[in-house]
Amino acid sequence: MPKPYDLPSLGDLACFEAAARNLSFKMAAAEMNVTPAAVSHRIKALEEELGQPLFNRHYRGVELTEAGALLFVSLQRGFEGISESVARIRSRHDRSGVSIAATTAMSGLWLTPRLAAFWKAHPGVAISQMIEDYGRARGVDLSIHYGDPALEDDETRVLFRDRILALGTEQFADSYGIRDISDLLDVPLIHTQSGVNAWTEWPEWFSTLGRTAPQGPGFFLNNYLISLKAAEDHVGAVLGWEGLLGGYLDSGRLVQLVPEAMESPHPFYLRIHGRASANARLFADWLAEQETPL
Repeated sequence: MPKPYDLPSLGDLACFEAAARNLSFKMAAAEMNVTPAAVSHRIKALEEELGQPLFNRHYRGVELTEAGALLFVSLQRGFEGISESVARIRSRHDRSGVSIAATTAMSGLWLTPRLAAFWKAHPGVAISQMIEDYGRARGVDLSIHYGDPALEDDETRVLFRDRILALGTEQFADSYGIRDISDLLDVPLIHTQSGVNAWTEWPEWFSTLGRTAPQGPGFFLNNYLISLKAAEDHVGAVLGWEGLLGGYLDSGRLVQLVPEAMESPHPFYLRIHGRASANARLFADWLAEQETPL
């Protein structure tokens, strides 16, 4: 019978992908638990089948040819799709359950406080949360993001768009005599730089409000909840989404330092991953209907 796909040996392709990703036959061999000679033999066989070289071999290493780069990109896309499907299968023993990924901050400040109300309305649906601060979530039904939902290939639901405020403690405001926005230009500011998850930062906030870039000392953290804790400890001012941090503002743990506020350039949105279950879509619709304040 003819093969349904015009493909070389899958073993050769997997070996090539490892070598191309590492740009090293030796590292690919260690990853695949074979000898470098075995890797070299497989890649040579693949090159002979394709009729052209995939690597330029140099004394100190290898580099991809144009054909090799084209094949590598195609394999990566295919393997990523397979990996996501495998993760989804492994994690989904019960199709009645729903898995959702969010950053630490979004989970703690917005998602988790709403779960009790959902379970009260839908007691038969189990929710599994995955914290994902540094990459794209895989193997889940839903994920929450801050950015432009139009860039997603999957279906999305906008959750909310917020105002961004300059926040700090009353003690911090009194210590630095903060009365208007110009007073913030030289005070300590807390910056959150959380992996690949984009946050609106101080330079953009000041620029949008017609001010120059801040000149004060900066404290750089990679977790938004830690940034909020630092602000509570009077370390500096932090940017905060008004609805997301309603509990902080209502309790006085943080206060709005100046009247000016920036309309958020992006919404928080829900991504519905491919083949999401009916219960996942039920949960997605329910989340999208929730008001921001809790």
